[in-house]
Amino acid sequence: MLNTLLTKAAAGEKIAMLTCYDATFAKVLALAGVDVLLVGDSLGMVIQGASNTLEVTMQDMIYHTRLVAKGAPHTVIMTDMPACSYEHDPQTALANAQTLMAAGAHLVKIEGGGEMVATARYLVENGVPVCAHLGFTPQSVEKLGGYKIQGKTEESAQAMLTDAQAMAQAGVSMVLFEMIPAALATEITQSINVPTIGIGAGAGCTGQVLVLQDLLGIYSGPTDKAPQDYKAPRFAQNFLQQGGSVQQAVSDYVQAVKEGRFPEDRHSY
Repeated sequence: MLNTLLTKAAAGEKIAMLTCYDATFAKVLALAGVDVLLVGDSLGMVIQGASNTLEVTMQDMIYHTRLVAKGAPHTVIMTDMPACSYEHDPQTALANAQTLMAAGAHLVKIEGGGEMVATARYLVENGVPVCAHLGFTPQSVEKLGGYKIQGKTEESAQAMLTDAQAMAQAGVSMVLFEMIPAALATEITQSINVPTIGIGAGAGCTGQVLVLQDLLGIYSGPTDKAPQDYKAPRFAQNFLQQGGSVQQAVSDYVQAVKEGRFPEDRHSY
């Protein structure tokens, strides 16, 4: 399934990806034509009510991957490797990645460039397809000083380009960019031979991803904060407002991505 998707992307077809955490939504999203279901560690926020993704465990990711795989057995499933499951040594990363693959994932996503290039290469060489996550990396939110756009300076943009090219050379299947300037994402997309997925990275990427709860307009922040204090990220769009049903909202998103109508300039940096 993954190879078929990558072939379509290479031929110019846009990839529509959404996060998913359970079997019911997995079935709905698959029927609506979503290409990739991302079992994201964003579940720490939208499912568990935390303020970030750092408390999510391997057991959480295994559990939710199994649920999604049951609901969408014929759709590509990507699973986030949670914090502390891959950063320390490649052997531990491989063991954890293989566990997620056994639970139903077709590829895993790891955050960061630099030292993570070697880890990505090791996973790929041992039969685990990888998606590299660059730009704003939620597991490094404390180090980055909050939810901030990345790649704004010439130095940081060059570093991201270098990391993306290194990841492509290491054999990753995809590169995901979060919250980076649209022009930079387009430049990098054109410079590497693997598909790119954007979230707050403009329309120049090979595909797009959103958090399902953002697409439905139902996420209002962590449980310890008042809903009225929450402000949706710039890159999010509530497709349910116009769609009228969950199924139609997802179908509208898929069509908008495929036709290049989403994201618009207002969703980009």
